[in-house]
Amino acid sequence: MLGRSAPSLTHGCAKPQVRADLDNQAVGKAAREVLFRLRLMHPELTVVWADSAYAGGLVDWARSFLKLTVKTVGRPKNTPGFVILPRRWVVERSIAWIMQARRNARDYERLPQHSEALITWAAITLMTRRLTRPGGAVAR
Repeated sequence: MLGRSAPSLTHGCAKPQVRADLDNQAVGKAAREVLFRLRLMHPELTVVWADSAYAGGLVDWARSFLKLTVKTVGRPKNTPGFVILPRRWVVERSIAWIMQARRNARDYERLPQHSEALITWAAITLMTRRLTRPGGAVAR
């Protein structure tokens, strides 16, 4: 999902560097850059999941310029309390896996490129462990 600094480990290239204090126009520009990079690196992708904050112009832009379908996930209106959102678990699971790496438990990095490198390193470590598991079976 866009807007979180954790990629799905199946497509580990989308790591948006979006600060929390940016306005909507800057966030939209960053999301377009991430989608553009994603399309260049993975032309086989057809569907991308995003938070409901990206609904509107980004969905139309991605469809017309990148030939991508952006599906937004949002909270149902007028629902108090905790609500389970579809596909949100993928992002939360990926964040949990990446945070298991000790260097990612705290954010001491000064440059976004360093944080991105550490996230990539953690994702590579996870995928390497999966690939080298005896029998190739996924442990549960």
